[in-house]
Amino acid sequence: MSDIAVRSAGEAVSKDRLTEDWLAVVIGVLVFALALFSLSGTDVLGWAVTTSVYTDITMALAPIAKSYAAVGRLGALLATYASLLVVPSAGVAALGADVKQFAIAFTVVFAIAYASWIVGSYAYVAAVTPAEQQKLGIGWSLKLTNEGGFIVALASGLVIANVFPRFADWLKEAIRPELYIKIAIVILGATVAVTAPGRLNLASSIILRGVAAIIEAYLIYWSVVYFVARKWFGFSREWSVPLASGISICGVAAAIATGGAIRARPAVPILVSSLVVVFAVVEVLILPFLAQTFLWQEPLVAGAWIGLAVKTDGAAVAGGGITEALILAKAAAEGITNRSLI
Repeated sequence: MSDIAVRSAGEAVSKDRLTEDWLAVVIGVLVFALALFSLSGTDVLGWAVTTSVYTDITMALAPIAKSYAAVGRLGALLATYASLLVVPSAGVAALGADVKQFAIAFTVVFAIAYASWIVGSYAYVAAVTPAEQQKLGIGWSLKLTNEGGFIVALASGLVIANVFPRFADWLKEAIRPELYIKIAIVILGATVAVTAPGRLNLASSIILRGVAAIIEAYLIYWSVVYFVARKWFGFSREWSVPLASGISICGVAAAIATGGAIRARPAVPILVSSLVVVFAVVEVLILPFLAQTFLWQEPLVAGAWIGLAVKTDGAAVAGGGITEALILAKAAAEGITNRSLI
């Protein structure tokens, strides 16, 4: 009987040790390891689906690698869906969540997300240069590139959250933005580590700007926001500290962590987090277009601005993606096709 108790306790401890952070590391390293097979000439991920700018929707989808053309357009989409379903489902099972409920909700989320991406790839939305428009037989477009799908997805999310709240609650099981973003960060970090030696100038510029961003956020923005909250608006320390952290450091996570550290009432970090999320949505809709207008020749400055201004991980990633697409579209329209010159 004691052996069973010890074994159960050990299993409970091992489960407690598996967090979203470690799960993200495992999945991210797995994907990166599979990608490394391409160095030997074997592309084990080339079957994944990609979307091209189109006027005929039957031509929108294709496998990434031409060597997988036999998979077919629909086959590539289904293979991508299956892989994206199986891997996170295994992770969710390891975390002890309801796998069946996650799988069903994830299927719906995937359908909405990829439909948004396909809509964003429509020629009248995505075509950039006059030559591309002429090739596709259209006279105008919004020039958003196919990453205009981010905007479509954002609009879809706003409609679902505000018009169909019950449906939004049902989807929450599959909406795990922190896990997905952590996985992407692991893959991105590994990619940067591999590509950085060949681009030392770019790497040094990114590191320098990263240090500058840290100094701005922690030493300047936090102090300024705290001072304004205390002196101009008369907020108490209980409100000013989470507000300063939420605005200057890392949005919702920082507000919650700071609120817990100073033992603020639960309502304080919740309200601060709500403010951060509301403003993040507004910023994602406005700031990328301002960056395209005023900072398209300074993409690193634009990226630092979006990263520091939009204070939730998901919104910052979406804002960065939209900004990149808009700046590249602007550069292409100006005749610049070499990204290294931007």
